[in-house]
Amino acid sequence: MPLKTIDVDALVDPTGNLYESVAILSKRSRQVASQEKAELDEKLAIYDGFEQELEDPRYQEEQSRISLEYELRPEPTEIAIQEMFDDEIYFRDPSADGEE
Repeated sequence: MPLKTIDVDALVDPTGNLYESVAILSKRSRQVASQEKAELDEKLAIYDGFEQELEDPRYQEEQSRISLEYELRPEPTEIAIQEMFDDEIYFRDPSADGEE
């Protein structure tokens, strides 16, 4: 996996604080990871209850194909960073809510 450099100033722009940006990215990447895991579990749930048939190479190939499809996707952190750069992440500052 090649390393990609990220413009730190671009990460700071939406929030004004690097640590807030990292916290937001962390939460979003966890959301993305849990969504992907739920999708994968749902697709693999089809094979529950087929213990005898799972020895069949066709079932094993299909399960492997589904798992490989998810392994080749970008990492949740990469997705979260791209979403932040594209202004697709909604966040708010709870301390600023009471100042109006």
